[in-house]
Amino acid sequence: MKTKRLRDLFPDSSEDTEIRDLRINSRDVRPGDLFICTKGATADRHDFAKDAVSRGAAAVVASRPVDVPVPVVYVENTNAAMPHIAAALYDHPEREMHVTAITGTNGKTTVATILSEMLGQEKCGYIGTNGICCAAFDDPIRNSCPDADRMYPYLRRLRDAGCDSAVLEATSEALHFGRLDTFRFDTVIFTNITQDHLNTHKTVENYVNAKLLLLSLIKDDAVVILNRDDRYYGRERAAAGAHRVVTYGKDPEADLCIQAIEGVEGGTKITLGGRTFLSPMIGDFNAYNLAAAFCAMMVRGIPLDECIRRTDRIRPVAGRMEALDFGQKYQVILDYAHTPDAFRKILPYLAEHKKGRLITITGSAGGREKEKRPEMGRLVLDYSDLVIFTMDDPRTEDVNEIIDDLLSGSEKRNYLRIPDRKEAIWKALSMAEPDDTVLVAGKGRDNYMALGTEYLPYCDYDTIKEFYS
Repeated sequence: MKTKRLRDLFPDSSEDTEIRDLRINSRDVRPGDLFICTKGATADRHDFAKDAVSRGAAAVVASRPVDVPVPVVYVENTNAAMPHIAAALYDHPEREMHVTAITGTNGKTTVATILSEMLGQEKCGYIGTNGICCAAFDDPIRNSCPDADRMYPYLRRLRDAGCDSAVLEATSEALHFGRLDTFRFDTVIFTNITQDHLNTHKTVENYVNAKLLLLSLIKDDAVVILNRDDRYYGRERAAAGAHRVVTYGKDPEADLCIQAIEGVEGGTKITLGGRTFLSPMIGDFNAYNLAAAFCAMMVRGIPLDECIRRTDRIRPVAGRMEALDFGQKYQVILDYAHTPDAFRKILPYLAEHKKGRLITITGSAGGREKEKRPEMGRLVLDYSDLVIFTMDDPRTEDVNEIIDDLLSGSEKRNYLRIPDRKEAIWKALSMAEPDDTVLVAGKGRDNYMALGTEYLPYCDYDTIKEFYS
C-alpha cells in the first residue's frame, strides 16, 4: 500500500505529513501512523494521544483539544469518522471486490469458509472467526468482525494478494455498533436467527433488529439470500424490500429446496434442487450451510451441477464439528457450539450416531447471557452419557457459579465439575473407551481464554494435541 499525505485524507487540511498506517490503540502505534482518538465503553483514547505521539504517531485525529507536538485534525465524532478515514487510507479495497456478508446465530463461519473454498481461495478471501485467509496466507485475528481500522487493511491485503472476492462474517454486535456502516455489500446471506448475545442486545427483539441492519448496507443491485425455514424469514423478506431475494431450505417454495438429508458413512447424502450427492460434512445443519453457499455461487452464474462438483474442495471447517485424529480409538469432536440452538442441532446427531458413550465438555461464557445457561445444561445432560462442566471465558464471574447456573435446568446427575478447562479435557480423553465420542464444545479453535480482565493464550486444539504428544 502506498503512503498517503494528511491532506489526501482530509480535503480541508493543508498538512503534507506522510501517513503510513492507522491506529486506535496507542500501544500499537509505530512511527508514521495516524492515531485516532476514538471513544470506547471503558476508555477515551484522547487520554492516550501523548502516549501515541511518544511512540511515533505522525498526526492525531481528535474531537476535543489535545496537547501534542504533531498535526491534529479535529472532527465532530472520531468514532464516526474513523471508518471513512480507514477506507480512504486503504483506497477502498471493498470497491475492487465482490464482497459477501454472512449473518445469523449459527453457521456464519461454516458458510463463509465453504463459499471461499468453493470459489477458490486464490481468488476469494475470508475474514471471520477463523482468521483472515486466502491462498497466500492464513492468519488468526481477534474479532470475527473487526472494527474498520483492521477490516480495511485486511481487505486491502486480500486484494493485493489477488483476490477479487471476499466473504466476511457480519456479527450482530458489529452491526449494532456500526462497524460495517461504510460498506455496501454485493451479496448478503442470512443463516438463521435464534437467541444469542443478549448481554449486548438485552432482548431478542433488539437482537433481531441488529441482524436486520445488514439489509440497509447493500448495493441497489445486491442479492439477498434467505433461509426460508427460519422463523424470522418473513421479517427478513420484508426488510429486503425490492432487492432480489433467493431462498433455500426444506420449504417446497424455496428457490433451492433441500429435499432429503441422510447421514451415511463418510458424510451426508443430500438431495437438493433435484440432484443427489454426497457431502463430506455431517448433520442436517450443514446441509443448510451448503445450500446457502450454493445459492451465493449460483447468483454469480455458477450452475448447480458445478457447485456440487466443487464440494470436493471442502475441507473440515476448523472448530466446527471438526473430527480430530491423533490415532486414538475413540472419536474426538471439536465444536464452537455455545448456544441452546447449536446444541439442539449437534447433540441429537451425535447421540443418534454414537457407538459407545457421548462425553461432552462444556461451559458458558461469563459476563453475558445467564438466561441461556439452564437450557444449555439441560440439553447436554439429556443427550450426553457424561458431561464435564468447566470454564469457557469466565471473565470476572466465578466458574463454579456459572456451572451452578448450567445445572439449574435439570435434575440429572450424569456430570463432573472440573473448573480448569485443560484438566477437564484431559480427564475426558483419559477416561474415553473405544467407540466413545468426546465432544469438546464452546471455544472451537479460539486462541485465548478470557479470564478476569485479561485474554490469556489458550486453545482447545492445542490442549487436545498436547494430551497425545
